[in-house]
Amino acid sequence: MCQSVDTRVIDSRSAEEGRAIRRRRECLACNHRFTTFERAAYQPLVRKRNGNLEPFSADKVRHGIEQAFADRPVPAGTVEALVAETESLFSPETTVVSAAAIGDALLAGLRAADEVAYLRFASVYKEFTGAIDFEREMAALEDRS
Repeated sequence: MCQSVDTRVIDSRSAEEGRAIRRRRECLACNHRFTTFERAAYQPLVRKRNGNLEPFSADKVRHGIEQAFADRPVPAGTVEALVAETESLFSPETTVVSAAAIGDALLAGLRAADEVAYLRFASVYKEFTGAIDFEREMAALEDRS
C-alpha cells in the first residue's frame, strides 16, 4: 500500500452483530484494497462516592486486585478474570457505574478466591479504622461460610 489517504468505499456491511460497520476500501492512488471496521467508542464512567465522575480504568482495578493478592497463592488468570468481571458491569447502555457497585463486585470475587485478599481489599474499600473492623468482617466471613 502506498500510504495515500485518498480512498473510496467499495462495500459496507454490518458486522459483529450490529456493533460495527465493515467497509471494503480501495486506495485511489495504487488500487490496493483493504478492510476497515468502525465501532462506536464510548468511555465508561465511574461515579465516585463524592458524586464526581471519572473515566473507568481497568489498570486501576487490576492494581487494586494485585495489591490484595500480594504474596498470596492464587491461580493464574484470577486477576484478569476479576478485571473482566468488573468490565462486564459496563455496556453501551450502562455507561456510568457507581464505585460502590464495582467495589461490591470485587469483594464478591475476592471472597470466593482468597479470604486474606478479601480482607485486605475490604480494609481499604470499607475504610477500616481499627482491629474491631477486621474482627467484624471476619465474623461476617464465617457467617457466610
